[in-house]
Amino acid sequence: MSTLHDSSIIIDGLNISKFEPSVFEDMRKGGVTAVNCTVSVWESFQKTVDNIGEMRQMIREHSDILTLVRTTDDIRRAKQENKTGIIFGFQNAHAFEDNLGYIETFKQLGVNVVQLCYNTQNLVGTGCYERDGGLSGFGREVIQEMNRVGIMVDLSHVGGTTSSEAIAFSKKPVCYSHCCPSGLKEHPRNKSDEQLEEIVDAGGFVGVTMFAPFLKRGADATVEDYLEAIEYVVDLIGEDNVGIGTDFTQGYSTEFFDWITHDKGRYRQLTNFGKVVNPEGIRTIGEFPNLTAAMERAGWSESRIKKIMGENWVRVFDSVWNV
Repeated sequence: MSTLHDSSIIIDGLNISKFEPSVFEDMRKGGVTAVNCTVSVWESFQKTVDNIGEMRQMIREHSDILTLVRTTDDIRRAKQENKTGIIFGFQNAHAFEDNLGYIETFKQLGVNVVQLCYNTQNLVGTGCYERDGGLSGFGREVIQEMNRVGIMVDLSHVGGTTSSEAIAFSKKPVCYSHCCPSGLKEHPRNKSDEQLEEIVDAGGFVGVTMFAPFLKRGADATVEDYLEAIEYVVDLIGEDNVGIGTDFTQGYSTEFFDWITHDKGRYRQLTNFGKVVNPEGIRTIGEFPNLTAAMERAGWSESRIKKIMGENWVRVFDSVWNV
């Protein structure tokens, strides 16, 4: 591990791996300071609470390498103690059901990031794979409550109209935690230059994903291709507004992708990614230092590397979580 990587705060803004001991050990091997770990996609309120309970138990059982993140001070402490901080996040507001009171309940359980929609329509708004009717009245109430309790609004899988309305309505910064630019590859999940500029103009933030189907060369992508996507976004919106959001799916089999690519996990097929393989050079979480090394080879300054690898995320989290 390079000296620069070792000294930096490293934050993965979105990870949906199969959370088990080997994955957590790989997070430590990769020097990852904090990770937004998905604990809900299509699950109900009760099943999501179950998922959180299981994750909290794992954090207790592996407290030598893991710690729960509620505040940005917890991230800094994780760095000092050489642990990985676990941030609980949702990729869908589905678990809120139709009860605004559940939002504060989840905040108290440690949830700090919630994506409004996962690919399709829910009570809040519409995802990126469906005709987008925009943010609902209930959706506005959801965002108000998320702002109040300090949960970050994520719009990565959200449709363009719903995203624009959420960006305009939220009183706190919102994010695309894991996306790629359409300027390098057209895809329903990628964001146009206009969308990337829109979120940053409103004080928001962009995490760039390395999910290969969204990168220009797809399954042939390398860590340098991922760096190309990051550089494209940085050149467009500035190095202070960009971070990492890998979308790692480490440890999962084809059954997981079958579930995740169907509406509500069981209805119509939304997309078929084919074989999903992470970019060469960063196939596993343990290879995270290779990304820092690629940035160094590209001639990036130390300050830029530290910002994008984690410091920017800390700043924007701090502006949302601390209420």
